[in-house]
Amino acid sequence: MAILLLSTQACHLCELAQDVLQQTFSQPKMQILNQRQGFEVYLQDIIDQPHWLDAYAEKIPVLLDEESTLTLEWPFDQAQVYAWFEKVSRSAGPNLA
Repeated sequence: MAILLLSTQACHLCELAQDVLQQTFSQPKMQILNQRQGFEVYLQDIIDQPHWLDAYAEKIPVLLDEESTLTLEWPFDQAQVYAWFEKVSRSAGPNLA
């Protein structure tokens, strides 16, 4: 399941968000959730899509699930990231792959 971390170049907060994501994905409960859903997080520059630039220029970093349109805007911590991924997982339903 593809998840986007909306960012841009030279964004210190975006680097902090990447650290929070790495810490979250190292936690056992997130590893279990990830095994079920197969999350893949992609760093995406908002400059690549004009609608992202319009919507998120003042809000980045932002986690975005394009399928459900769920977002998580900065600031966020590990607990908030895990809860958001759980919400995304529930919106997707069971992974039958």
